[in-house]
Amino acid sequence: MSPLQTPSLTDTWIAAPWSEYLQTIADPTYKKAKGYYYQGHMRIEMLPVGFDHGTDHSIIAFAINLFCVLKGIPLMLPDNCSYRKEGVQECQPDLSCYLGDRAQAIPKNTNIVNLNQYPAPALVIEIAKTTLLDDLGNKRSLYEGLGVAEYWVVDVQNSQILAYAMSDRGSQRIDVSQVLPGLAIALLEEALRRARQADQSTVGMWLMTQFQQP
Repeated sequence: MSPLQTPSLTDTWIAAPWSEYLQTIADPTYKKAKGYYYQGHMRIEMLPVGFDHGTDHSIIAFAINLFCVLKGIPLMLPDNCSYRKEGVQECQPDLSCYLGDRAQAIPKNTNIVNLNQYPAPALVIEIAKTTLLDDLGNKRSLYEGLGVAEYWVVDVQNSQILAYAMSDRGSQRIDVSQVLPGLAIALLEEALRRARQADQSTVGMWLMTQFQQP
């Protein structure tokens, strides 16, 4: 059986040259998968379909959009966008943010963002239902190396957000976002908990009142 036909390719890091990674993600079998490449290893993840994962994803995306609208922060917030350093690294985070004067740094009709040509997003977010340890491990190192300024991992099981300020020499846990000044991580965690009991419009109204407070 060829590597492209092996089901165990998914959800694990496998040593592979860049050319094999490109061949794998081009296979129609993985049309709906996310691809990562780091330090000579590839990881293919099938897109999650769980209700809790999808709900947390949408709540976080809505909260960031709402915060930026109310605070007048220019924002571009793509879902599952691919970022690539040719031959070296690739990632496809659940959410990523370009902010301020870089909100329009990526031209329209761009498919895969070439990080040798364009800047990395300021904020990257992974929604973790079954991938928590990997999101906190190899992927965190990957995003450090790409020059991402801030990284959040949303722990779906515990309605918790592990947020990090990033540098190429490591990362440090933070309680308040540095790229979205004044946005407390605890407030977003409370929104996730409320979304377990209430509809998203109700949670959105609550977030609006919180963001509008002086």
